[in-house]
Amino acid sequence: MKNYKAIRKIGEGTFSEVVKMQSLRDGNYYACKQMKQHFESDRKSGSLALICELMDMNIYELIRGRRHPLPEKKIMHYMYQLCRSLDHMHRNGIFHRDVKPENILIKQDVLKLGDFGSCRSVYSKQPYTEYISTRWYRAPECLLTDGFYSSRMDVWSAGCVFFEIASLQPLFPGANELDQISKIHDVIGTPAEKTLTKFKQSRAMSFDFPFKKGSGIPLLTASLSPQCLSLLHAMVTYDPDERVTAQQALQHPCFRGQRATERQALGSLGKAFFPECPEAPDPLGNRWWISKEGRKQQQPLKQEGDRPKRQGQACLTELPKLKLPGVTKLSYSSPELQSVFAPGGSRKVPVLRPLKCVGASQKADAWKDATPDVKHYRLPAIGRSGGGAELHVPPTPQCHSRRWAPPAT
Repeated sequence: MKNYKAIRKIGEGTFSEVVKMQSLRDGNYYACKQMKQHFESDRKSGSLALICELMDMNIYELIRGRRHPLPEKKIMHYMYQLCRSLDHMHRNGIFHRDVKPENILIKQDVLKLGDFGSCRSVYSKQPYTEYISTRWYRAPECLLTDGFYSSRMDVWSAGCVFFEIASLQPLFPGANELDQISKIHDVIGTPAEKTLTKFKQSRAMSFDFPFKKGSGIPLLTASLSPQCLSLLHAMVTYDPDERVTAQQALQHPCFRGQRATERQALGSLGKAFFPECPEAPDPLGNRWWISKEGRKQQQPLKQEGDRPKRQGQACLTELPKLKLPGVTKLSYSSPELQSVFAPGGSRKVPVLRPLKCVGASQKADAWKDATPDVKHYRLPAIGRSGGGAELHVPPTPQCHSRRWAPPAT
């Protein structure tokens, strides 16, 4: 902390206090969250301090002392960012468990959710801590069960903040847990028996609540349109299984303008980081694109104009005759093959005849008859010069060309 100078104390919580600090290096102002609990180790002792971005104020400071509520456009702008932050946390497996006006920070038109000291993983095993969240913003499942709740408790708390920003008054200001349940039933009414049965399975107590119809959301939010009121009712639904999620809340019709503005801002940001470049000419005429589903590069196939498109179910068709230039008709040298394969032939395969066995003398005569006349040649003698002996090649014996015949059996 030697690189920072304390300016003034901003706020204080159960486990920490926040101090405005100035950096001695760059002169900028920051928020320092100093933990009250000290730690001791073998090397150093002290406390943990977190240096964070300094925001202007929180939601409670924004609405405190106001006589007139904020415009609906400003309220929905803040609520859209709050639902965005919750959806981001829930998608990453964390839920806050302490959403309230004091933990929602703003700087000009930017809203940020802070104080993650009570957050928990959505994959951790239930039951969770019972006495969690500030009482006025605590969901019914947190009040009526032994710690069996989910990330939808954050949506309930955000709905209570939504009402408070629009009306400048808390929705369920209970003095204790029993009074908190009573305040909820006064507005929403006594829940259905099936909803209470879900809570009974996790808590050994009897739910003997008097029947209340419920007065509904107070008319203090008359400045909100019917669409905004429908979102408020969806966020403070008693049954957590029927309550909207943060992701579903972002798709509500009342956020149509915020979604359009966000898409436009992201589009301009993308153009700033990735400016459009002129497309280079492709000599092959092929174009590449990225598909929406697989996001893989694919190359389009060329369409053939003469090829007809296949319609209906697949069926067997006769292939057209192949016409090749310069191909002559087949000739059949053997009369047996001609009678079988030629057009108009009998299509009957001739019977193969067995080979006859002949004697050795008859076989030799057959070879003689088949042997053609061959001329006889004599190689000249080769002599070595230089005192060497002469080498005479003997006369070449008579050679006969032979044809292969099956051996005699």
